[in-house]
Amino acid sequence: MKSSIVAIAATCSALAFSPAWAAKSCDELKSEIEAKLQGHGVKSYTLDVVVSDASGDGKVVGTCETGKKKILYKKG
Repeated sequence: MKSSIVAIAATCSALAFSPAWAAKSCDELKSEIEAKLQGHGVKSYTLDVVVSDASGDGKVVGTCETGKKKILYKKG
């Protein structure tokens, strides 16, 4: 019983610290969003990375750096 608890704890720890659960960098996420927009034929837009509590024009299309920053999309 004790060994199964240790195994479960080790598995949970490994998952918690694995790269799959790590927060994406803003540059990586911005590149993915740009690729999706271009794939849908969107030509004129801006993506701005700002701190999460900043107000600004645009729609929030993603968050990065564990929620410390957000990416704003604006047409034109």
